[in-house]
Amino acid sequence: MNERFPTVGIIGAGQLARMSVAPATALGINLLLFAQDKDDSAAQISQHVVGDFRDLTQLLEFAKKCDLITFEHELVPLSVIKGLEAAGVKVFPSSNSFQYSQDKAAMRAKLASYPSPIWRIIEDDGQAFDFPFMAKKISGGYDGRGVWKVKNLDDLDELLAEHSQLLIEELIAFDCEIAVMVARSEHGQATSWAPTQTVQKDGICTLTITPAPTISTEIAEKAQHLALSIANEIALVGVMAVEMFIKGDEIFINELAMRPHNSGHWTIEGSRTSQFEQHLRAILDLPLGDPTMTAPYAVMGNILGGDKTDMYRPYLHLMARNPELKFHQYKKEVRKGRKIGHVTVIGENLLELTEVAEHARDYMSGEIDE
Repeated sequence: MNERFPTVGIIGAGQLARMSVAPATALGINLLLFAQDKDDSAAQISQHVVGDFRDLTQLLEFAKKCDLITFEHELVPLSVIKGLEAAGVKVFPSSNSFQYSQDKAAMRAKLASYPSPIWRIIEDDGQAFDFPFMAKKISGGYDGRGVWKVKNLDDLDELLAEHSQLLIEELIAFDCEIAVMVARSEHGQATSWAPTQTVQKDGICTLTITPAPTISTEIAEKAQHLALSIANEIALVGVMAVEMFIKGDEIFINELAMRPHNSGHWTIEGSRTSQFEQHLRAILDLPLGDPTMTAPYAVMGNILGGDKTDMYRPYLHLMARNPELKFHQYKKEVRKGRKIGHVTVIGENLLELTEVAEHARDYMSGEIDE
């Protein structure tokens, strides 16, 4: 058989890789995952090898079995990515792009001409500006980790005792947080989805609403334009989330995530082309898919680990109560505060959709029992 379909290697085998399996299968694309453990979310359902993503030798061996490599997390050292590229491996996004999702200081410098909070790199408390402000680890932080609200000098001294350098940013009293998902292919075709409003609790996203209901059409269009402009500026190949703060009619760029992202999970049911399919199209330089929404609204609720460990039994109640709900289980060990799945509901009545998604999320997490 003349097998011309490519093999895409994904470094990481968490839920993002798991949700890439269905669109890859539909397109006939072969996926090979580089997992940390055979029980990782996606390794349970896809071909994989187990290894250490920090080990260039192991990744070079893995790359021999793939036509190109992509990522599902930002933790792969930049030196390893550059090592793969130096060996002639196709890697998307490239190290030149990927650095801006790993290094917050590099991102701020690169996007200096874009609307952003006032920021500074500091090594001692004398370099700080007025309290309160936000402090971030320059690399390695995600899901609220590595980000702190600094209220006074004691807070700052405590952080500087642990971190030799910090990125500090002015505290924006924002009205809402949004994320714009964009995709760009190697030959420069680009597209974006409707802006998504993200609802956070303790630094972790618990709900997303698309399109973002509290912003104007003008702000939505401006946000999409900014995200597409950034994708072009950094020569993105793949899918990226551009997280932003909205304050009145002002937009502030917060962070970049260069991979499918939690704020784009709604696209599986809510868009004609999901972020996972679009990422595959972009890195393979195929024509991009239609990002149009399939309903006026899409609401997604993140299921966070709690005291309840049985994630199957809740179906009896929730499927009977709301047959329109869609469930996505990541099959990860249930741990407090960990994202272990999500639910999505699409339709016209935003109030009803939000109630359905929040109820299902809280019921599955064990916060409510009816």
